[in-house]
Amino acid sequence: MTQSHPVIKKAVIPAAGLGTRFLPATKATPKEMLPVVDKPAIQYVVEEAVSAGLDDVLMITGRNKRALEDHFDRNYELESALIAKGDDDRLKKVQESSDLATMHYVRQGDPRGLGHAVLCAEPHVGSEPFAVLLGDDLIDPRDPLLRQMVDIHARTGGTVIALMEVDPASVHLYGCAAVEPTGEPDVVRVTGLVEKPDASEAPSNFAVIGRYVLNPAIFGILRETEPGRGGEIQLTDALQKLAADESVGGPVHGVVFRGRRYDTGDRGDYLRAIVRLACEREDLGPEFRTWLHRYVTEEM
Repeated sequence: MTQSHPVIKKAVIPAAGLGTRFLPATKATPKEMLPVVDKPAIQYVVEEAVSAGLDDVLMITGRNKRALEDHFDRNYELESALIAKGDDDRLKKVQESSDLATMHYVRQGDPRGLGHAVLCAEPHVGSEPFAVLLGDDLIDPRDPLLRQMVDIHARTGGTVIALMEVDPASVHLYGCAAVEPTGEPDVVRVTGLVEKPDASEAPSNFAVIGRYVLNPAIFGILRETEPGRGGEIQLTDALQKLAADESVGGPVHGVVFRGRRYDTGDRGDYLRAIVRLACEREDLGPEFRTWLHRYVTEEM
C-alpha cells in the first residue's frame, strides 16, 4: 500500500531538564539515567522509538548530561573485559544500547521550555515530519502507542498527539485538548488545546501525554510563540495554533491511550513503575512477587 504522506524516520527526545524532584540523586546524574529495574529510563524511550521504525534519534541535552552520550556509545574497555570472562549475556546487554539507533545530540543551552527544546531540533529534522518522545513517560512495549500514531499520520498527515483520560480534578496538571469524534475508535480530531487549565475552564478531561508526531510547520509557529505559562515557550501553545488553522500544517488528531504507562517524573510513580515492571519480568517476577506479597501482608 502506497503511503500518501512522508515516512517518519526521526525521533526527538528532549532531555535537558534538571530533575530537581529527584535531588540529591540527580545532582551529578541525569534523571534520564536513573535505573528502572536494570536499564536507565532513557533506554526504554529510545527502544520505543526504534520499535516504531524511527532509527534516527536526536537527543536535546544540557549541562551535566554527558552520561547520556556515554550510555549510547561503545565502551570498549568494558566489552573487552566481558569478552575475556566469556560473559556473553552481559556483553549483549552492554552492546544493545550502542547498537539501538543512530544517535545525535544537541544542547538546548538556555532552558526555555519544551517548545524551545523542540525548536532546537529544526536543523536536524529540516522539513520532515518527526516524532517527539518525552522521557518521563514510559509506554509499555506491549502497547505500541507510537506505532499507532505513526500509522495514523501516514493516512492523515498533519500532527498526531497522544491523549489520556484523567480525573477532572487532575486536569490542571496537564495540557488539555478539546476534541471531536472521528468515527474511529480512540481517534479524535483535536480542535483546541490549553496548557494546565483550571478544572472549571478545561475543555475536556483528555490530557496530553508525552508522545507527539509533528508536522514540520511547528517550527515556524514555535519561532513566533511568546513565552506562556511559567515564562517558557509552551509546545501546547504552538499546537493550539495548528489545531485552530488546518491550512498551516494539516489536521491535528489525537490517539486516546488506554494502555500501560509509567510516569517516572514523579518519585512515587517512579517507584511504582519499578515494582510493576519487576513483577512482570520472567527472570525476576516470580521470586520478587513472592517477596512483595510477604512484605505487604506480613511485615507492614
